[in-house]
Amino acid sequence: MKTHFVHCEWDDEAKVWYVAHSTVPGLATEATGPVELLAKLRLLIPELLELNTDGGAAAQDVPVELLWQGQQRLTLHTT
Repeated sequence: MKTHFVHCEWDDEAKVWYVAHSTVPGLATEATGPVELLAKLRLLIPELLELNTDGGAAAQDVPVELLWQGQQRLTLHTT
């Protein structure tokens, strides 16, 4: 079974996590937090894989590797 990859990034300007790259055809979504994004991915990935499969085979137990990448600016105080 093919493993699909989903790379999620933080958009600091929009204040959302979003799918930056994916091997799942048509996958594009965003959410305000990683938990919310993961919930969306759990619904969208099987639906999209089913739509993109010849014969419409149901996508169950699909291996997906998620990469979360974010950036945060810290203000450091010296003593």
